[in-house]
Amino acid sequence: MKTNPLLHWEYFPQFSRIRPEHVLPAMNETIEQSLQELIALEQTLPKTWHGLLVPLERLIDRVSRTWGLVTHLYNVTNSPALREVHSQAQPEVIRFYTRLGQSKPVYTCLMALKDSPDFSSYSQALQRIITILLRDATLQGVGLTAKDQEHSNHLSQELARLTTTFANNVLDATKAYVLTLTKAEQVRGLPQTALALAATMARAQGHAHADQESGPWCITLDLPSFLSFMQHAKDRDLREEVYRAYITRASNGATDNSFLIKEILLLRQELANLLGYENFAAMSLARKMASSVKDIEILLQKIRTAATDPALNDLVDLEDLAQSQGQSEELKPWDLMYWAERLKEQRFNLQDEEVRPYFPLPAVLQGLFDLVGELFDITIVEQKEMETWHPHVSYFIVLDENQKEKGGFFLDPYARPEEKRAGAWMDEMVGRSTICAPTGTSLRLPVAYINCNQRPGLDDAPSLMSFSEVTTLFHEFGHALQHLLTTVDHGLVAGIANVEWDAVELSSQFMENWCYEKDILARLARHYQTHEPMPHQMQAQLLQARNFRAGSNALRQISFALIDLALHTADPHNLDPVALAHHISQEILPMPPLPEDRFLCSFTHIFAGGYAAGYYSYKWAEVLSADAFALFMENNKDQRHLQGRRFRNTVLALGGSRHPMEIFKLFRGRNPDPNALLRQEGLLLQSEGS
Repeated sequence: MKTNPLLHWEYFPQFSRIRPEHVLPAMNETIEQSLQELIALEQTLPKTWHGLLVPLERLIDRVSRTWGLVTHLYNVTNSPALREVHSQAQPEVIRFYTRLGQSKPVYTCLMALKDSPDFSSYSQALQRIITILLRDATLQGVGLTAKDQEHSNHLSQELARLTTTFANNVLDATKAYVLTLTKAEQVRGLPQTALALAATMARAQGHAHADQESGPWCITLDLPSFLSFMQHAKDRDLREEVYRAYITRASNGATDNSFLIKEILLLRQELANLLGYENFAAMSLARKMASSVKDIEILLQKIRTAATDPALNDLVDLEDLAQSQGQSEELKPWDLMYWAERLKEQRFNLQDEEVRPYFPLPAVLQGLFDLVGELFDITIVEQKEMETWHPHVSYFIVLDENQKEKGGFFLDPYARPEEKRAGAWMDEMVGRSTICAPTGTSLRLPVAYINCNQRPGLDDAPSLMSFSEVTTLFHEFGHALQHLLTTVDHGLVAGIANVEWDAVELSSQFMENWCYEKDILARLARHYQTHEPMPHQMQAQLLQARNFRAGSNALRQISFALIDLALHTADPHNLDPVALAHHISQEILPMPPLPEDRFLCSFTHIFAGGYAAGYYSYKWAEVLSADAFALFMENNKDQRHLQGRRFRNTVLALGGSRHPMEIFKLFRGRNPDPNALLRQEGLLLQSEGS
């Protein structure tokens, strides 16, 4: 089995050798080895932290590292064969973690450590590990009877199967839709880069001679293609067709997720009840920073109050513009992005396609690396010889102020709709750990994956980014920084490990904010051909556009968060999820959704991701990030480096080793202020009590 490339790698796997047929043997061997170590641990019953936590970290890491690599490849090199073995291996992985979490001997040893007189003398990281493992064991059902444990395990396995099916259905439904256009009038309004992308998609669909000038052009539901078409296509009927296809993805036929939603909600409620919780939301919050649904709703309603009037004004502005430009028909959902883009162009004289040439990926990366160097005393260097899973992927190492390596990250920037999941995300290949250090070393350095889905370079041009794609890259890089700059040596709480879900977006959203700082933007934006800086007027307009439709954007996020909470607090037996989602959307959004809107069927965040009863986390963490960033704005630029080191030494360094509220207070010196977010978004004047 030593020839299996998923096994026995210490530093980096050989990506080019990994095949779907390696997955099951690798996972079977990995799980069996860790299971035998767990059994040995249960028999020895160690009552010291070193005797218990060291072997626990090793056996957990072995499984999570191998399964993490498989899951990563599943997300970025998806294929029918890989999907099949992933679905076969997943139940065994869940069974292992369930077996671990329900181990009464391990739980007894953890309780002995927690209750021992020595507990208070342990480091904060060790105390936190013990507390988290006890909490997770309770949530895994360690206190249940054997019969109830068996039922709990069945529910967990079935939930994993259903959520994986949900995600696969969305991927398949997204890939299945292709609108092929052959007439020039059908693509009127599309900028040249969008036409080039559409021609590239057409060639991928078998139209070998497609080009951007004469077509044919293919429009897909992959976000770069979908958004560009909705924002620019003059043909209103075609916009309607594409929009309706998008909002009904995975809601009919072989990829229908409608029934899965109800099944998932029922199983989550049953599992929560079995573990003693009133509903799944209460169970979810056991692992969150927020203490109750009520606290979350108070924050969401505060933002909603501040955003409602501005959002209504946003809609009036679009209606007025559409009417003045000759659209006699009533504004519909497929008009919103189109007219919003026209209003943005009119108000700020900004066109996305005019902005893109100033954000070539290489220059944006250099600007990002320069910024984090100044803030956090680090240097980033590309390692061109590193093997990756795709030719477009790059690898970089991070050096500290003493030129000592801190870790590294892979960057996979481009959309590949045929095999790579949509969206942008950061994940870990390995985390920092002394216990799991490679042979002959004292410390394993962290390695991250950063995945985006922007347009690749076309013809002779590099990848030209929209400003939104720039902020997305900064966002994911913020996650990577927390993973890479940790100083915690215990892998179970190093970096992003065991950071509460509603706090984990703090570092990512903090980094986004730098894109809107005038001097940083000036450094980032350079024309890819002339290397000239973006004109001052365009920079100013881009910054002014930051809070464009801030009210509308906030209400959209609030509606998603409240729908998520409502779905996971209501009795699912008597629930029509789609009707509930429509009701909440109609109450909150200035333009209600269409009756046939089935966005829930592709809402992977809560039905196939980590955001179930946690979608509010975006806004919760935005408060933290806005308040943290405000400290940099309260001081002059000469103090940025000082504040940056403070941020590095608290938020980025301490990771999951302390409760996030404690870490935030270490950095900010007080509790977070919700008004910081409203000020940042220009909504404070409309908020109550401001």
